[in-house]
Amino acid sequence: MLLGLIVLLSLIGILFVYDSSVIIAMRDFSDRFYFAKEQMKWLVLGWMVFSVFSIVSYKNWYKAAVPILMATIGLLLAVFIPGISIKALGARRWINLGFTVFQPAEFAKLAIIIYLSAWFSSRERERLTSFLLLLGMVVGLIILEPDLGTASIVMAIALLMYFFSGAPFFHFAFLVPIVAIGIFILSIVSPYRFARLTSFINPEKDPLGSSYQIRQATLALGTGGIMGVGIGKSRQKYEYLPEANTDSIFAIIGEETGLIGSVFVSALYIFILYRGYTIAKKAKDAFGRYIALGVSSWIGLQSLMNIAAISALIPLTGIPLPLISYGGSNLVVMLAGLGILYNISKQG
Repeated sequence: MLLGLIVLLSLIGILFVYDSSVIIAMRDFSDRFYFAKEQMKWLVLGWMVFSVFSIVSYKNWYKAAVPILMATIGLLLAVFIPGISIKALGARRWINLGFTVFQPAEFAKLAIIIYLSAWFSSRERERLTSFLLLLGMVVGLIILEPDLGTASIVMAIALLMYFFSGAPFFHFAFLVPIVAIGIFILSIVSPYRFARLTSFINPEKDPLGSSYQIRQATLALGTGGIMGVGIGKSRQKYEYLPEANTDSIFAIIGEETGLIGSVFVSALYIFILYRGYTIAKKAKDAFGRYIALGVSSWIGLQSLMNIAAISALIPLTGIPLPLISYGGSNLVVMLAGLGILYNISKQG
């Protein structure tokens, strides 16, 4: 069931990456298949990684947890080194590998899951201070890039895993308000984040500026109606909707397949979440259980935040839709995590 769901979402991703990017691919590369071909290259690499990670016993990651975390922190620091990193749109989020670029913040999601799973499966109990220091270091580096959306995902995954580890409830009564206040402060001190927040509160303000993307996304969803306008017949992909093949791809899905298609795609993520939690329940040890819970929560949180943002339920976050949005780092790392989940399932 898990393998079938992953394959189906990957195929849906290829279809809609091609469909949503035809116009910009012709404009920028004179090749309508450019983004689809690039996505297929990343998907092939991702499935190779998935195959390896599904064969290697998940127990081997226990001893590798600390080196993986240290390597991740090193990569997050490397994005601030000129000559190594790439600066685009005012942010330093990518490392130039020569043949391609890599986004360390995406790898941080899997690294934090593996490290916390190893840590929480030990018998140590008093760990709130150490947990906050670790989370502050990793999340702080991602925020400095700046990338508040990815930082929020990493923070939410870590907090959920802390909850799953049996931490006292009063810790969450303390942590959740602090985290919420922190995110709010970060949103209002940054001009572009503040603009997104105000456009969420008042979409009628600045319709050709800060509110433009969310207005175009909701227009796409509304145009789709119940049945959609038909595959390939989106109007919003004609350079009306920004980031149509990445962060806003769910709006194109909604426009072309309607409410029925949108609910179907959402249901696929719910099934993966259910399957992941079932695997966690049947895991042979605490380490496997925590990894399964972490990877499942990652899929659930990221898909929920993307769909909620495009549906104007929360402010825009710039988070890709798992396994569907165009992009290499997120796709390959997510398939690596799902490969570990699949290995836990086989041994359960």
